[in-house]
Amino acid sequence: MADTAIGTPEQLRDPDYTPALHRAIPLGIQHVLAMFVSNVTPAIIIAGAAGFGFGSDAGANGFPDMTYLIQMSMLFAGIATLFQTIGLGPVGARLPIVQGTSFAFIPIMIPLVAGQGVEALPALFGGVLIGGLFHALLGTFIGKVRFALPPLVTGLVVTMIGLALVKVGIQYAAGGVPAINSPEYGSLLNWSAALVVVFVTLGLKFFARGMLSVSAVVIGILVGYVYALAMGMVTIEGIGTSWSRAAPFALPEFFRYGFEFSIAAVVGFCLMAFVSAVETVGDVSGITKGGAGREATDKEITGATYADGVGTAIAGMFGGFPNTSFSQNVGLIAMTGVMSRHVVTIGAIFLIVCGLVPKVGAVIRTIPIEVLGGGVIVMFGMVVAAGISMLSDVNWNRRNMVIFAISLSVGLGLQLDPQAVQYLPDTIRILATSGLLPAALIAIVLNLVLPEDLAAEATEEVSGGMSGHGGGSLPKG
Repeated sequence: MADTAIGTPEQLRDPDYTPALHRAIPLGIQHVLAMFVSNVTPAIIIAGAAGFGFGSDAGANGFPDMTYLIQMSMLFAGIATLFQTIGLGPVGARLPIVQGTSFAFIPIMIPLVAGQGVEALPALFGGVLIGGLFHALLGTFIGKVRFALPPLVTGLVVTMIGLALVKVGIQYAAGGVPAINSPEYGSLLNWSAALVVVFVTLGLKFFARGMLSVSAVVIGILVGYVYALAMGMVTIEGIGTSWSRAAPFALPEFFRYGFEFSIAAVVGFCLMAFVSAVETVGDVSGITKGGAGREATDKEITGATYADGVGTAIAGMFGGFPNTSFSQNVGLIAMTGVMSRHVVTIGAIFLIVCGLVPKVGAVIRTIPIEVLGGGVIVMFGMVVAAGISMLSDVNWNRRNMVIFAISLSVGLGLQLDPQAVQYLPDTIRILATSGLLPAALIAIVLNLVLPEDLAAEATEEVSGGMSGHGGGSLPKG
């Protein structure tokens, strides 16, 4: 509910309105807390998948590569957010849109870097750069391609993203991939740390209000961190060493990891850009409806898509990952009723400052993987839930059920057993084993080519006895 002490109802619906600083600053930090863990998690996951996430590696300027990736996630989330709130020519919606590192690209990135260390990063960031430029190009015609991505397709893709990542959460909670063959993997101690995070997060989400509810994941991880400290899973000395070794201030390095053109990376990032662009369109519409009670304009949608792509491309030049609008902040705007883009600008500045101080990333890096696993289980589970929510808008007739069934079976199957396509050329194999891209492509193509007259009532043969529950409803009883 809107707080009338912040401004009049008309002012609160105005993106150009600026509340008094003593109110605007806490509101801006609230936006950062809502997205902070989700924003830095992809960097930690990719570093871990590449094999340099939790070691004692030192980067070119003396601090670990994982710390650097965390810093870039914060820095370029802030910069991309400024593109949205302040704008730069046609770039930006001039709306309170919070940008952050996208989960959607993680299933594409993991096969590209798996076990290859920093040597895989030049091709990865080459894909981020070119994919970002393509994403920006989508801004010129995004409205014309939305027909190819109905809820059946977007819901499937979001669900697949979550399903691809839930395994990561379980592995982290059990002790991390490097520890799979050790006796400690899956121990009660490891799981207890993860469960503390899960229970605290759930408790705050359901029984707290306001700031405590919004920052439930952050607080859950902080409580889990304290628990891990008490149980000896992390030491004060280790935190102090990480803090002291990190520089007090550091600028991003232009092409720190170099640049390499990889067909698999470029194709993967460009294809996922379609999904990310449609997600941003939905977020922009959600912000204008929830905060201002109106539809988004074509100019706002185009500007927001430009900002997505430009922010991603610039991030790729310095070692940052793809950026997209963050949906949790859309809900925050609807909850607070404050539509001011300048409030979000304050949050963006806070992110940029954090991104320029490596000590922040160094402390984040000391979070035990089991504690992070608890937060990841919640976050990625919510991604699956969001996809299922989108699928509830689908009319579950025979045609749509067949499309969904084939897409999910092939995509999830290839993801679960990548050896099934081991003889494909490397580029195609990497894209296929992501699971996400084949599922999305099959769903898009079938949705475009299968005739609508197949949309008859589902038969028992196809639906397994679940016919008659279309339109997103669940079977009763």
